[in-house]
Amino acid sequence: MNTLFLAANNGGSNNMMIIITFVLIIALTYFMMIKPQKKQQQKKAEMMNQLKKGDNVILIDGLHGKIDSVNTEDKTVIVDADGIYLTFSRMAVQQIIPMKDNGTTTKTLEKPAEDATENQPVKTAKEENSSENNDSTSEK
Repeated sequence: MNTLFLAANNGGSNNMMIIITFVLIIALTYFMMIKPQKKQQQKKAEMMNQLKKGDNVILIDGLHGKIDSVNTEDKTVIVDADGIYLTFSRMAVQQIIPMKDNGTTTKTLEKPAEDATENQPVKTAKEENSSENNDSTSEK
């Protein structure tokens, strides 16, 4: 009878460890997968609510365009893609492109300024020695 009681006690601690392990796995799953996904969904929902006429957007299929109108009842947007007006679900908007310089995007095609040392001719070691000698003789 004593051995049966001791076996039951050891089995009880094993059950407790199994329960703690399952609780830890569920907690890790929540904090590593579910919570970040909820934050991402909230961020996207906020972006959808902020859509307005004139926003430049990228749709999920890669189409770039400008929002012509937003229909809140049907949850759709009409996108102007170079004169072609297309109707999409608001959820098709992947990203809002930020405006630059009072609503116009700027692209610079100028070359960056070159370093002044790149345009100077390269001297050989012999030329450098001879110019150092000429400088030292002219200083005397």
